[in-house]
Amino acid sequence: MLKTVLIDSSAVARGLLNSVLTDGGYDVCGQTHTSALGLALLVKHHPHFVCIAREQVEDGTNVVQTIRAQYPKTLIFMVSGGIDAASLQAAHAMGVSGFIVKPFMADTVLKTVRNTVIAMVRKQQQALAAAAQGNT
Repeated sequence: MLKTVLIDSSAVARGLLNSVLTDGGYDVCGQTHTSALGLALLVKHHPHFVCIAREQVEDGTNVVQTIRAQYPKTLIFMVSGGIDAASLQAAHAMGVSGFIVKPFMADTVLKTVRNTVIAMVRKQQQALAAAAQGNT
């Protein structure tokens, strides 16, 4: 079972996303309202992915860069009510793996997480295969 941490200042949003992910078979091992507490939860739980609200991504704490540096295999999903092209590009450049749009549609959230996880696993497998071919 894949573990996740939720970071969102809105308790309602955290609760809804928690329900969607838990019902979808994911282990929500921690949730909080600030990026600093979110980083502490990452240290404690080492989740496979993090869902973090856009306002925490853009709060000036460089939380995405910190997660990328300390947990390079952890997927990061930015949660937002709307994402424009410039924000999308900036988030990808920071290392955000995927996007979850509010209001939450359970099937869309689960499909987004699943497809991103599958894409990252395939990418890692290809990298391993390429490295193995380079060593032979």
